[in-house]
Amino acid sequence: MMTTSPVSAPRAWARQPLVQDAALASGLLAVCLPLNNPVAVVRTVAAGPLGGAWGGAITAWGWWTATAFTLAGVALRRRWPLPMLGVCSLAVAVHLALLSVVPTVVDLSAVVLLATVAARCPRRVSAVALGGMLVLMAGWCFDGARLGRPVNGLPTFNVEVVHHLDQPGASGADEIVDQAKGSSTWSAVALLGSVLLAAWAIGSANGSRRDYLHQLHARAADLERERDQQAALAVAAERGRISREMHDVVAHGLSLIVIQAQGADAALDNRPADTRSALRAIVRTGRDSLADMRRVLAALGEVEDAWHPQPGLAQLPGLLEQVRTAGTAVRLRVAGTPAALPSAVDLSAYRIVQEALTNVMKHAGAGASADVVVEYSDTEIAVEVGDDGRIPNGHAGPGVGGGNGLRGMDRRVQLLGGRLSAEPEAGGGFRVRATLPIEGRQA
Repeated sequence: MMTTSPVSAPRAWARQPLVQDAALASGLLAVCLPLNNPVAVVRTVAAGPLGGAWGGAITAWGWWTATAFTLAGVALRRRWPLPMLGVCSLAVAVHLALLSVVPTVVDLSAVVLLATVAARCPRRVSAVALGGMLVLMAGWCFDGARLGRPVNGLPTFNVEVVHHLDQPGASGADEIVDQAKGSSTWSAVALLGSVLLAAWAIGSANGSRRDYLHQLHARAADLERERDQQAALAVAAERGRISREMHDVVAHGLSLIVIQAQGADAALDNRPADTRSALRAIVRTGRDSLADMRRVLAALGEVEDAWHPQPGLAQLPGLLEQVRTAGTAVRLRVAGTPAALPSAVDLSAYRIVQEALTNVMKHAGAGASADVVVEYSDTEIAVEVGDDGRIPNGHAGPGVGGGNGLRGMDRRVQLLGGRLSAEPEAGGGFRVRATLPIEGRQA
């Protein structure tokens, strides 16, 4: 049973967006109280002429109410970015209208919300929000300059104009000095505009980075899903290959065993020597089938005895001898020059002949004989198995309702890019022909 660390729950709680944003809002207020001393500023303004017009209580309550809205906007910024930007902008406007001073630390909430909008909203929406805030900020600065309202804390400039008296006998003391002092409205616009632009740029970059990381995570998830699909397809292909191998091995071996057992039963009373020969053939066939089955199972890692070579056309004479022993006459003809084949082609050709001969023994009837033809060429090899027995009942070509043997042969040929035909002959019997490409065979 897994135990939970005592600090894991607080850490998970602290990582929640709402908790982090509430902590940010609390931090803004905590820095504003000692740095801007809003209590003293509100008292001073309330005691002044403007405070008398508004009323001291209205000024104090208005400032703290607007401050509460700014903190709430910061705390809920990730849930509703655009509405909270409007709330914070309105609250900052109330602050500036009541105190007529430079923005305080809590008024940075509008800057924080602008960055949040730039990070979480489309670029077009955030650009419109930035333009609107720049217009409002410039209007506030120029309106203050027009009304002569001081903007405390922003850069100021001093201008001195000196007039020299060009009169005979005038000394250096005979100068007229005019001095002008005032608030730099353009400096305020540049400073506050730079702050807004920086906040928008930082938020936009953060949003682009988050989108990029999201794309990377989505791409990683797609790659992982594609890898799982490829693994599933590989497993299915390997399972089909093993299933075909098992079918070929078991079907051929059991068919031989059944035929030999039938012959032994028929000869038991009158021909004991034939019965003994059939029983020996059954034992030999069973051992060979078990060995083949062990080789197939070795592909699954279930049997360590995997050193036996896979069968190929070199083992074809032994296969035909087993069929002859079972009572079916088989003739082999090789055309062309035999050469080493790729292992997959060699194994598939052997299995196709094996399955076709199994079908002959099962369906062609007593007294039927078979012909096996192997044709070599430079680019392909063809194996053909035909019999002169009766047309098997329901024995159709691949893809037309044939049995598992025909479907297995068709699948082998398709995987190697070859051709397969399986159809009854006009004069009776059945013929299977498979052509497999061997362009890359060894010389």
